[in-house]
Amino acid sequence: QVQLVESGGGLVQPGGSLRLSCAASGTPGTRFPLNTMNWHRQTPGKERELVAGVSSDGTTTYADSVKGRLAVSRDNAGNTLSLRMNRLKGEETAVYYCAADYIVTGETYVVGRAWGQGTKVTVST
Repeated sequence: QVQLVESGGGLVQPGGSLRLSCAASGTPGTRFPLNTMNWHRQTPGKERELVAGVSSDGTTTYADSVKGRLAVSRDNAGNTLSLRMNRLKGEETAVYYCAADYIVTGETYVVGRAWGQGTKVTVST
């Protein structure tokens, strides 16, 4: 129903900045704009955690550890999601995933959550 493609990952030094992007597309029947869209991250041996997100009403949420340094934004018209990361820390090295809750034509409830393949962010000297 929904395909998500992340981009923007790479190697960055501690204290540096990076911007991630997520582009969404859907099969026929998928309603746009999408519902809540989030950024998650995961490191080996750890559970995937929520980093930031934008709800259907435009409200943004952030993990406590990233408040003030990361900014999430959404282009409702284009169904894209961005994450601007500043003053990155080494412990934030992870694969970052884009996720989107979506509905389909004829429904009024979320029918699924789509995940992208992820983009690797490495914070190191």
